[in-house]
Amino acid sequence: MKRIIVDYKRLDHSVAALLIDLYPHGYGDEDIIVLKKPGGELVEAVEVRTDDTIYLVKISKSLSNFISNFEETIEKELENTPEKQLLEKETELNQEEDLNSEDLF
Repeated sequence: MKRIIVDYKRLDHSVAALLIDLYPHGYGDEDIIVLKKPGGELVEAVEVRTDDTIYLVKISKSLSNFISNFEETIEKELENTPEKQLLEKETELNQEEDLNSEDLF
């Protein structure tokens, strides 16, 4: 099994979602793993396991903000997808057509 130390900003969406599922209200002291880098620097991380990989997600000040704002961020990303924009445009056009057909009667 691979072990990867990674910053949360570099996680793909599926692992980020798993991180949120594991720590929906943040992480506590009991969740933190302390690692010592070859240069002697200490790194704190939380663990996220998938079938083939153990991700050690580095803890930073912005990680807790990421966890708390994850749902809002995903909603914003979904709103900006071409499919969502196309659906909104189609809805607007249908509403305009409905209004115009009312004028005929």
